[in-house]
Amino acid sequence: MSDVPTDLREQINSDPFCELLDIAFVDIDVGTAQAELTVTDELLNFHGTLHGGAIYSLADAAFAAASNSHGDAAVGLESNISYLAAVDVGETLLATAEETHLTDGTGEYEVTVTNGDGDQVATFRGRVYRP
Repeated sequence: MSDVPTDLREQINSDPFCELLDIAFVDIDVGTAQAELTVTDELLNFHGTLHGGAIYSLADAAFAAASNSHGDAAVGLESNISYLAAVDVGETLLATAEETHLTDGTGEYEVTVTNGDGDQVATFRGRVYRP
């Protein structure tokens, strides 16, 4: 059972931007989160490959859920992403965020994005301010 309060879990799950992109939260626990996204034609760029912004948005959603899971607001300070592999239409990506450092004022998170075979597609790292 998760230690994240039900109302906070519902708030995270109702993110309008995630709803727009069809990003679903699979798991949210204190300091961790998982979100998934199935690649559709609408998410492709002009090269016919998955737009980097879609992968970034998936990783960022998991990052936001994990960093806000303590119940206090956390706002992004910085982030970066490394794209490691191409993804085909129809594949479902899983972003797994894990807290790697936490203080009273900041937090750091690493997000691994994998495809359905468990192959790593991207690595995202982000830092938040906790006012």
